[in-house]
Amino acid sequence: MTRTHRELFERYVHAGAISRDPEAIAALFTDDGEYEAPLVPEGHPLPRRLVGREAIRSGIGAYHREPAYQGTVDAAASGYVLHETADPDVFLVEIDTVLVAPTGQRTTVSLVQVFRVRAGRIAKLRDYFAPPPEVPSPPQPARGA
Repeated sequence: MTRTHRELFERYVHAGAISRDPEAIAALFTDDGEYEAPLVPEGHPLPRRLVGREAIRSGIGAYHREPAYQGTVDAAASGYVLHETADPDVFLVEIDTVLVAPTGQRTTVSLVQVFRVRAGRIAKLRDYFAPPPEVPSPPQPARGA
């Protein structure tokens, strides 16, 4: 079954940002699929490049177990614009993701993703994002109070 670009992207978002399911993410890629995040800084928990389904599953799985951002995605407040290209196997997505910290603080992170597809699966994904800003932890009650 061949998915439209929109269907493929929405499945990717649900598997990643919403449900944080590395198995579902990896299943969307070709066997030799590539995931690249060229803007993440050195030492970031998500590797800059993952090649192959198993590397994608394990690399993204490790990142989801200890994400750099300790909050949730407000899917209703987030949005995207999908752009088709002259190449029928390539599409781009502009994304504004609204993150909600445990403190209730809201932050919008904007990013761009470039997808190359083959046979209805992601052959290469370049994820241009910078990690969201760190949110201070909520104040702790004073000891002995």
